[in-house]
Amino acid sequence: MLRQAALQLPLKRNHKLSIAYCDLSDIRPNSRNARTHTRRQIEQIASSIREFGFTNPILVDEHQTLIAGHGRLAAAKALAMKSVPTIQIVGLSDIEKRALMLADNKIALNAGWDAELLKVELQSFSVLDLDFDIEITGFATAEIDAVLQEGVGDKADEIPQIDRALPPVSRLGDIWHIGKHILICGNALEAKTYRRLLGTERAQLIFADPPYNVPIAGHVSGKGKIKHKEFEMASGEMSRKDFTNFLSRAVQHLIANCEDGSIHFICMDWRHMQEVLAAAENAYTELKNVCVWAKTNAGMGSLYRSQHELVFVFKYGAAPHINNIELGRFGRSRTNLWTYAGVNSFGKRPFVIRSVRA
Repeated sequence: MLRQAALQLPLKRNHKLSIAYCDLSDIRPNSRNARTHTRRQIEQIASSIREFGFTNPILVDEHQTLIAGHGRLAAAKALAMKSVPTIQIVGLSDIEKRALMLADNKIALNAGWDAELLKVELQSFSVLDLDFDIEITGFATAEIDAVLQEGVGDKADEIPQIDRALPPVSRLGDIWHIGKHILICGNALEAKTYRRLLGTERAQLIFADPPYNVPIAGHVSGKGKIKHKEFEMASGEMSRKDFTNFLSRAVQHLIANCEDGSIHFICMDWRHMQEVLAAAENAYTELKNVCVWAKTNAGMGSLYRSQHELVFVFKYGAAPHINNIELGRFGRSRTNLWTYAGVNSFGKRPFVIRSVRA
């Protein structure tokens, strides 16, 4: 009842609003604005304006000082616009303007999402032939993928809780059948590993994450009693020449077991870009791109903490590349910046085995 009574109270002010177009040079940014806008967000706002027009006027006071719309103003400047629609609010005290500026930014952040409706909406975009970039909705491709994949998967594939004090149950040579997928515990530098895994089949796409020849101790953090163990090979003990040879051997096995035109994704840290490029020079036809996985959490580091991984994208063979990455499904929204969160950024979620076989 108190809430009902509050809603029935008369408005303190009842502004009659009108829209007027003002020159950008006449609008003054507010020095007290606590809301920040990244270059990426400004680009998103600009893309939205370019596609739909300037649909949300900027809010200013009687002195043409901004109250709400700093991001839209920055986007308008980026688009070299001469004027923008504004709504002028008069009669507010300085403290009321500051409170309104905070409210305009914060109240919107307090909203949530209907997960099922959001999924339906994004799914409808994914199957349509759009003539605009889906990221003008404000959702990055990685976020869209995460929403669409939420809840997808067989419960039988989920890894149960285990006692980490027990020794591992998988031994060298073990083959795990996970539905239609096959996972092998083997040495990637031995041809017999690939023969046992693939038989006579050949891979159409490869995603490889070799060790980085960086010791775990001092470079990878761990919480509590659980610590990442050192790798069996390439854990900091190899010289540059030895590590290049190590990667070259692995690459030779990859191309010997893949189809002409296959795409190979090979992860590597910034310290060993030269080695992976040297190993790939005579094996692959083309370096298609270098993707950057931007993580939400920073790892360890000295001058800079590492918050990314590099993913080199190579093509093998002379045939046209095999389009197993669904290029074009989301129009122009596929980029070489992957903003997926790391596994420790999602909170308590089930881990699902995702092993791929051609």
